[in-house]
Amino acid sequence: MSAESAESAGTQAPDAGARGVRLVPGLLVLTVVSGLIDAVSYLGLGHVFTANMTGNVVVLGFAAAGAPGFSVPHTLTSLVSFLVGAVAGGRVAVRLGGGSRRTWARSTFAAEAVLLGVSAAVAFAAPHATATAYALIAVTAFAMGLRNATVRKLGVADLTTTVLTMTLTGLASDSRAGGGAGTHSPRRTASVAAMLAGAALGAWLVLHHGLGIPLLVTAVAVAVLAVTVSGRE
Repeated sequence: MSAESAESAGTQAPDAGARGVRLVPGLLVLTVVSGLIDAVSYLGLGHVFTANMTGNVVVLGFAAAGAPGFSVPHTLTSLVSFLVGAVAGGRVAVRLGGGSRRTWARSTFAAEAVLLGVSAAVAFAAPHATATAYALIAVTAFAMGLRNATVRKLGVADLTTTVLTMTLTGLASDSRAGGGAGTHSPRRTASVAAMLAGAALGAWLVLHHGLGIPLLVTAVAVAVLAVTVSGRE
């Protein structure tokens, strides 16, 4: 093949890893999912977070001090499961991070979708069993740890998908009012809005439909991303 033909072929066959939904809107969808997950865990599983570990550390302090409505075993289950998931995410990043970003992201999101689907099935099958609470906490926290490790390694600015403290800090301190250029304000604002929307939707679903429906919604949303997301920001 001549150089001209090779160049023409390269022009006609763009990088397959660039096809699909960009990472930024994909991570915003995952931020909505995080709001849903924490609504399920906090409102339905005994005041514990399975996506927001900052809140969990504080909750653990409350529980250790004997504050009513909080559980040390529940919170420790969430923290340990999240850390194990993050370790798994780190291992996946080492294995897949040097290749296609699309393959890496899709593989991790597919695993998260399966875990959330299992959680939904458990919630539908035995919604009131004590073991169900621990199972849902452990599985959803593991899934969030796996995802957080992946998102961190992907390195998309201002989209952690689970915590907003630094996002809000950056939104305020880098704004024009804070003396900055405000260049990342749309992305940061969208991240806050996504978390708020997910939490509101999750709370409504938990209060009116139990735990299975919101978990099923999260599984479907992440599964869609697993087959559509690209490696582009």
